[in-house]
Amino acid sequence: MKIPLSLHIGVANLQAAYVSCVDSGEFGNWPAFFTHDCHYRIVPRENHERGLPLATIDLKGMGMLRDRVYGIQSTLFHAPYYQRHILGPTRIVSREGNLVCTETNYLVVRTKRDATSDVFNVGRYIDRIQMTNGSLLFQQKICVFDSEIIPNSLIYPI
Repeated sequence: MKIPLSLHIGVANLQAAYVSCVDSGEFGNWPAFFTHDCHYRIVPRENHERGLPLATIDLKGMGMLRDRVYGIQSTLFHAPYYQRHILGPTRIVSREGNLVCTETNYLVVRTKRDATSDVFNVGRYIDRIQMTNGSLLFQQKICVFDSEIIPNSLIYPI
């Protein structure tokens, strides 16, 4: 499978912009990375590999993403923290027409104010990216995390 360098660069830029948005706390801009009929899912590795339906977060469509943003910004109360993503290189698994399937390893470090930094979440993104009019958007982002337990709670997007 021959993939143009411009597509590799575009996908890498999409991933970098995505994690910059969530790490900067710009949650109001987070839905703009997705198609209208998107699917965003955070699921433990064990459930993903076994095909089990239970997910930690499972959002379908732009309305559910916007509702999550509203919850983060207006209704959820928690001890504030920062998060920082470290991404591995994105591997393009397949391309069919305007749909690109990719996998990217990630590590999220969480830093609570007046505390040390801790590894918060480790896993891989399994993404379907739609190419439309020169832009790339996530049609599906599945965050498969390796840990069996999420420490405390999951507030921000991974």
